[in-house]
Amino acid sequence: MGISVRRLIGMLLLAGALAVGPRVAQAHPHVWITATSKLLYAPDGSITGVRHAWTFDDMFSTYALQGIESKTKGIYSHDELAALAQTNVESLKEFAYFTFAKADGKKQKFLEPIDYFLEYRDGLLTLHFTLPLKTPVKSRELALEVFDPTFFVDFKYAEKDPVTLVGAPAGCQTSFQRPNDGAASAQTLGEQNFMSGENSNFGAMFANKIAVACP
Repeated sequence: MGISVRRLIGMLLLAGALAVGPRVAQAHPHVWITATSKLLYAPDGSITGVRHAWTFDDMFSTYALQGIESKTKGIYSHDELAALAQTNVESLKEFAYFTFAKADGKKQKFLEPIDYFLEYRDGLLTLHFTLPLKTPVKSRELALEVFDPTFFVDFKYAEKDPVTLVGAPAGCQTSFQRPNDGAASAQTLGEQNFMSGENSNFGAMFANKIAVACP
């Protein structure tokens, strides 16, 4: 069946705890993702959702494929990866899909993912999925952040075309801000503290921030 994001994170954390014994492991990512996002608009100018493509690092990709058989060695079709894709989108629900949106300052909710599938290319898995907004909304200012509050997963957006608008009204302007390098600060926090109290959202300093301003 393969290994989900959640299960692999748990395995890595357990391995780290066993390795350091009573000491608390330092806070740092365990899964690395290279991402692109498309913001989807309806003909009436309302935003309807976001389409993500997340390419996992080689270690996660290798572990995730364990136990999955393919007709051709080293080649996996969408159908052969369908069960793993479902497992992963279901496991991501607990983490709010690492995607947080506001329209004109008001928080927006997403429905469960649709049109999802896994693609395997050059030794890496890429998860494609669409997050529909619970209620499509017209807004002058849209803010979207992609990050893991616990910083177990590190999101890095692609250098080329990291964010695109699909069907947006004329005149909409997009800006994209990559996270500041806070790695030195993160290493000073133990994961036990990192997950509790005021540090529980420390990963926000590593957020990828997308803003869309429409006339």
